[in-house]
Amino acid sequence: MMPETMVPGAPPLVAHVLNFRGRIIPLADLRLAFGMPVTGATLDSRIVVIELDLDGEATLIGLRTDKVHEVATFHANTSEDAPVVGLRWRRDLVRALIRHEGDDIVVLPDLEAIFLNLAHGDAAARSIH
Repeated sequence: MMPETMVPGAPPLVAHVLNFRGRIIPLADLRLAFGMPVTGATLDSRIVVIELDLDGEATLIGLRTDKVHEVATFHANTSEDAPVVGLRWRRDLVRALIRHEGDDIVVLPDLEAIFLNLAHGDAAARSIH
């Protein structure tokens, strides 16, 4: 795992930064956004770096993961909107549910919604812990 630096006063969701190829980028733990308990790093833990368009600006963000099973391409015809009831997480943070390899379901988070709320100073997003 890459060395992390804690940022005092930063929102819990992005309480750390790391050096990624010479650029300092925020490190997010999406467990906090979805109300899940935070777990420590294991041998399987990874950091996946993504690029999001936030208000017209390309932004690199590191996502802390428990494990990476595979890199896959999903097709629009295999996705459905999140149900109104029966979902464990806030519906506005879930972009879609995707059928993958038979009966498996992948929850696709709405990363733009999560991080735009944080970037715009949304009090609820800042208090995620």
